[in-house]
Amino acid sequence: MRLIVHGQQAFGKAVLEGLLSRSEDVVGVYCAPDVVGGRPDPLKQYATESGIAIRQPASYQDSDVRKEMAELDADLCVMAYVTLMIPEEVLNTPSIGSIQFHPSLLPMHKGPSSINWPIIFGEDKTGLSIFWPDKGLDTGPILLQKECTIGPDDTLGSLYFDQLFPLGVSAMMEAVDLVRNGKAPRVPQQSGEGTYEGWCRREEAQIDWSRPYQEVYNLIRGCDPQPGAWTVIDGTEVQLFGCSTVSAVSAVPGTVVSSAEGILVAAGGGGILAKKVRPHGGSKMDAREFLSTSNVKEGVQLGG
Repeated sequence: MRLIVHGQQAFGKAVLEGLLSRSEDVVGVYCAPDVVGGRPDPLKQYATESGIAIRQPASYQDSDVRKEMAELDADLCVMAYVTLMIPEEVLNTPSIGSIQFHPSLLPMHKGPSSINWPIIFGEDKTGLSIFWPDKGLDTGPILLQKECTIGPDDTLGSLYFDQLFPLGVSAMMEAVDLVRNGKAPRVPQQSGEGTYEGWCRREEAQIDWSRPYQEVYNLIRGCDPQPGAWTVIDGTEVQLFGCSTVSAVSAVPGTVVSSAEGILVAAGGGGILAKKVRPHGGSKMDAREFLSTSNVKEGVQLGG
């Protein structure tokens, strides 16, 4: 079976590595355009080292892109971390079509920040879907799904790298085998089912200390490491990381209660202890190091 791998970054590279380790016939790799001044894409680098032809179209609306893809005479396109919208005619260019990885249990959490939101919402379960993409956004029929548990202290980073990343690579291999053997399901998603959330960006990551402390904690860990939940400390926008909860805190929400082990801040019904911070425009640092160079002390009110 002739395969195209379409993706980017570490996950795309890992999927390509997995396929090549099984001696799959990968006839082309599509990845995101280079970012001026940015780091080289690991998928592009690995494909180059493996002698595979690379294509990096900025858009898939051009008919020449589809024509070039058709010339590869592929059976299946394996989409591993694709952020561009791909027209349905391009998805259907390979003879069997395309399959795509999405890090949620579709139809729940359709959209681009599907790992962040389940954590932010305080859910204890998520997973991944391999599906047949169509003209909608994460709306195509399901091929297979895998569940995983969201631990009470999981962050975006731990959930992705410890669970969804390795589980996703193995699920992609399983999906390719199902397609090859003619046993790949196409279970429709019903229109209107599930949820859709947009990007989790800076605006969504601002901390409201008046919220219950567990909700604040869920926001912080769901934004760790990106986009980074933030508050205003000593007139500076500061992102908080490496946090834990402290239930025995009673003070006006947003008040710095202690600076002994980090920055302990009161929230609704409890508190949040931050061990790492990143001041706006700066690097991540130990919270105590930040405190030593700022005017923050017990009783200071955060936010704004």
